[in-house]
Amino acid sequence: MRSDVILVGGGLANSLIAWRLLTRRPEVRVLVLEREEHLGGCHTWSFHQEDLTPEQHAWMDPLVVGQWGEHEVRFPVVRRRLPSGYSSVTSERLRKVIGGALGPRVRPNAEATRITPHEVTLADGTRLAAGGVIDGRGDPGDRHLVLGFQKFVGLTLELEADHALEGPILMDATVPQVDGFRFVYTLPFTRRRVLVEDTRYADGPALDVDAMRRDIETYARGQGWRVAGVESEERGALPIVLSGDLEGLWADGSPGVARSGLRAALFHPTTGYSLPEAVRLAEAVAESGDLGSPALYALTRRHSREAWGRGRFYRLLNRMLYRAAEPGERYRVLEHFYRLPAPLIARFYAGRVTWADRARVLSGRPPVPVGRAIRAMLSGGRPRPTPSGPRGRT
Repeated sequence: MRSDVILVGGGLANSLIAWRLLTRRPEVRVLVLEREEHLGGCHTWSFHQEDLTPEQHAWMDPLVVGQWGEHEVRFPVVRRRLPSGYSSVTSERLRKVIGGALGPRVRPNAEATRITPHEVTLADGTRLAAGGVIDGRGDPGDRHLVLGFQKFVGLTLELEADHALEGPILMDATVPQVDGFRFVYTLPFTRRRVLVEDTRYADGPALDVDAMRRDIETYARGQGWRVAGVESEERGALPIVLSGDLEGLWADGSPGVARSGLRAALFHPTTGYSLPEAVRLAEAVAESGDLGSPALYALTRRHSREAWGRGRFYRLLNRMLYRAAEPGERYRVLEHFYRLPAPLIARFYAGRVTWADRARVLSGRPPVPVGRAIRAMLSGGRPRPTPSGPRGRT
């Protein structure tokens, strides 16, 4: 049967598009093609209260598994609790809610080998036709983007006794600084169930998974936690964009095919967070009067360009982080940032910094050598060569 819309890839962005279409326009025939056994992989996606509108919070609420009224950051000199809400979504909840709602509209174990604006060919030779096709198969690659990486290994731990955490710790940078800017990210889902991620803002995506697992165990012991077991593990390397050629990115791949998620460079340039952009795109697709491929291509490319434009200031700061600071001193850039007013920090994460915010972020003596900071911000070349490694997404 011919579909109205085929979504290639069952990650966060395409799952939200399919779900939003189903709930808002149930007459639309949607098909999601996922190369793995299930939607969503093994990931945790998080967002700040200010990232979404009240209406967006309302329809996303069934996916939320953790919600807190504030969060904390820790650095060698600065330790601060911020009055900004924070929420998290897991792959497991996504599969239960969205996968359950979509039912047979999801086709697992379906790897696409060829995509055109109106047809998808699978590895087994099956050809599927549609009025519109959206490619959401993740990693945009670095052919046209100059990237650093926020890479991580996360373990969801079951503890033998209650922890003392009052909310998430988004950055604990009091740990030894290795492989770039290192911090530990902690989400306390229950009194004894905690996600602990060892995270590095590094030049390359390669992960030493065993070493990072040991570092998590060391951190847990340092917090006084006794681990009863490991419930799950996730890992990945989020792209941190320093500069790039967005038009070149769109010129690569299947001509005229709409894109979503990372493949459309729809993620926060500095944090790598993708959920807010995925929510906005899902709403735009569901509200579009034309779901044919030409209209979807124009819509998703416009969203990508708008997000790229909003990210210009962030890419400048990323270059300062990755190029002006020595890897072991990168934490000083973030420590300096977290001295700023809480409303500015919230706008920064929401991607809505004002011109006054930009001036405030750049004012005063930078936490890196001034000459190097200026050269880094004005540069656009590639960072120092690094070994390649596995790529992932959360």
